Amino acid sequence: MRTSFPSVRESAWCAGALVLWLGVTALCIGFRPEHVVMALLIFALFFFNVATRRVVIALVPFFLFGISYDWMNIVPNYKVNPVDVAGLYESEKSLFGIASSAGVLTPNEFFGFHHCAVMDFLAGCFYLCWVPLPVVFGLYLYFSRRTSGYLHFALVFLLVNLLGFAIYYIHPAAPPWYVALHGFEAVEGTPGDVAGLGRFDDMTGLGIFNALYARNSNVFAAVPSLHSAYTLVAFIYAVRSRAPKAWSVVLAVVTLGIWFTAVYSSHHYIIDVLLGIATALAGTALFEYGLMRIGSFARFVDSYARYVGIPR
Repeated sequence: MRTSFPSVRESAWCAGALVLWLGVTALCIGFRPEHVVMALLIFALFFFNVATRRVVIALVPFFLFGISYDWMNIVPNYKVNPVDVAGLYESEKSLFGIASSAGVLTPNEFFGFHHCAVMDFLAGCFYLCWVPLPVVFGLYLYFSRRTSGYLHFALVFLLVNLLGFAIYYIHPAAPPWYVALHGFEAVEGTPGDVAGLGRFDDMTGLGIFNALYARNSNVFAAVPSLHSAYTLVAFIYAVRSRAPKAWSVVLAVVTLGIWFTAVYSSHHYIIDVLLGIATALAGTALFEYGLMRIGSFARFVDSYARYVGIPR
């Protein structure tokens, strides 16, 4: 295995990117332990050898996703545009309301009254897959030498996130659990909540979702549901890349499970899920039938694939 150091140009790009990321994060958000760990890991892998350097560069779309999500804390979306709380709730009730003895309920309210331990457990398992499973699938594509398929998937994953983040700022929206806990007034700085996923934490004693949502400062980001988009994008590229059918089956099942869980756990309305699906499809179409038809962009993707490809 080659252990040569990167070129001066490569080293400068790596150092500059890390300094920019850490500098902006330190000044605008503040360091957390994971920032330091991730920076040290990236630095070590980049300089260790050629193979690990290729992996770091191949994972850049996922790094950019994480950084852009974190940097949304710099200017919260509720400071940019008014938050939709009541409008979204009433639209959901109008389109998907369920008649009951207590009146017309949103599907989230219905599941609040009708849930069971089996579904609580499955819901938690499905929701834990929302980012890890697409990342694992991407690594499978990469290490099975489907480099072009991997890059298309990774870049579409990033594009779908950026589209979703843009919509968060254009139309901040409260999730169903917010209405249940706080009513229809948008209050800045409201902390995240586990909602129905708390039943999974209580059942298992793991506290995973409590830990995740305690740090969530992006409360008013219900539309679109990007939870509903991620594994769908992975499923699309499992089919496009002709990955083993087991991948398509697993991703299809998990995707349907996440869509259901988003509503069942009161984290999203059905409207949010449908718009998340639309965002995934729009991002894929924009990339494959728009950006990839631009010669300079297609050549960039091709060069990127050659740079990070694993030699046979």
